[in-house]
Amino acid sequence: MVMADRPGVKTAPMPETAVTLAELGVRMATTMATLPLHQPWTGPESMVDNTIHESVREILKTLLTYALTLPTPRLRSLEKFLDDLCRAVLRPIATRDGVTVEDRSVGGMPGVWVRPPGRPRATILYLHGGGYLATTPWMYSMFTAELVRATGSDLFIVDYRLAPEFPFPAGLEDAMTAFEALVDDGRPPSEIFVAGDSGGGGLATSLFEDARALEIPEPAGAILFSPEVDLVMGEPSVKANAAHDVLPDEIPVIQYLGGANPKDPRVSVVYADVHRFPATFIAYGGEEMFRDEIEEFIGRLGDAGVEVDTFKAPDLFHVYEILMPWAAASKATITAVAAFIDQRLGS
Repeated sequence: MVMADRPGVKTAPMPETAVTLAELGVRMATTMATLPLHQPWTGPESMVDNTIHESVREILKTLLTYALTLPTPRLRSLEKFLDDLCRAVLRPIATRDGVTVEDRSVGGMPGVWVRPPGRPRATILYLHGGGYLATTPWMYSMFTAELVRATGSDLFIVDYRLAPEFPFPAGLEDAMTAFEALVDDGRPPSEIFVAGDSGGGGLATSLFEDARALEIPEPAGAILFSPEVDLVMGEPSVKANAAHDVLPDEIPVIQYLGGANPKDPRVSVVYADVHRFPATFIAYGGEEMFRDEIEEFIGRLGDAGVEVDTFKAPDLFHVYEILMPWAAASKATITAVAAFIDQRLGS
């Protein structure tokens, strides 16, 4: 169930949606036409790799900047169109090697189950990104299928409620419901990992903060990809890396907060007591806007004695492993995640 299909969520009429798609097409065409002006072939890698990385960066920045400035009904209609497109295009790729991808629910929470061909070694609860405002589970089917193949785990992508229709703490409540349902279903917490990227990574850290307060057993570990861990957005990299990242120059957070203080530990984990956090794996890009807040969080985990494994891709941007799964750094990140899960299951 994408946001456009939820009761009470407004969407744009078909003619307006057509205009949205046409406008997006023009912006994409302009981005591609002007790409040579940026000399995309220059950089630390080969000419081909540099060109591909810069092209992905510019195309995604165009898409995200446009999408996040749309009125909400138009955003929901665009999101629905992209979800349908991903179902058609990504399903054949995601379901290679016996992996299955199906719409299902956990504890009444809608989402998508991604399962390996054999008996799963562990379960990953995945919270998708999108800045708490957008995207859908099917947009993550190809990436999560790679996680499933590499780790031998099954994985549930929670289709949690998004802002502005459902501001904080709605998404957190949905994530907690799904986590509790997995535990109630008989999955040992020692075999459950909570993962997420961007806003979903931030939501995962919020879940740990809430689970501790509710005295719910902690999972085996956290797996975070470019997590959004400080909604104050005051770190130097937010501005310094804006020209190098795929994110829009201005990161919207007010709609998600819904009146909450951005320094509330349940929305910005850098202000939380992290001593009881589970073992954590964090991957991030050296050129992403969230770099400094992520590194501050890593430091806080280390100071608190929490086991933390990190993977930094120095010359890459936000959620590079999702946007460029073919890149060497992305493949190395997936391998590192598998090693992290192996270590946690072995211990």
